[in-house]
Amino acid sequence: MDNMLQFMKLIGQLKRVPRTGWVYRNVKQPESVSDHMYRMSMMALTIEDRNLNKDRCMKLALVHDMAECIVGDIAPADNISKAEKHRREKEAMEHLTGLLNEGLRKEIYELWNEYETQSSPEAKLVKELDQLEMILQAHEYEQLEGTPGRLEEFFTSTQGRFHHPEVLRLVQSLNEERARDMGKGGVEQPANSQDTPANMPSNSS
Repeated sequence: MDNMLQFMKLIGQLKRVPRTGWVYRNVKQPESVSDHMYRMSMMALTIEDRNLNKDRCMKLALVHDMAECIVGDIAPADNISKAEKHRREKEAMEHLTGLLNEGLRKEIYELWNEYETQSSPEAKLVKELDQLEMILQAHEYEQLEGTPGRLEEFFTSTQGRFHHPEVLRLVQSLNEERARDMGKGGVEQPANSQDTPANMPSNSS
């Protein structure tokens, strides 16, 4: 099989890999890893901060979970250490990029490694977008299910992780809308917690 065709078929599997955190929380028709990365990329596209390389942010968002087309979406509840998770994903990225020409191989692998090591301002922003996309999706699931507050643990797991002003504004708007939903439903907002839920989506760790 042509290497580029094989690469594209492997990447296409991301459309069929569900986000594990939602599966563990019995969400009906959970989003795929591809769904998650697409909205993250759109978030990166809309960033107005001129001190950041917007194109690089978009590329980082597109690449950061690429390895999951081979290893799947590994969650903390799977009892796999961070070191082992990284080893598997590194091996998957080496296989994936090995199907590409030297220039693309180097670019994509370095983008993935930049995100993994959080070695640039762009990578740090995209990590925040990863968290933001997760809680936005959690909010939407609560709305779709008519169960305000059910996925609170995903929100508490992100406390203290947002710093960029544009991201903070979106988080504030999201929290205000969610608070209104919870008020209408007569739901008491849970106390804040710094604990990370065992089954939260692995990409938000």
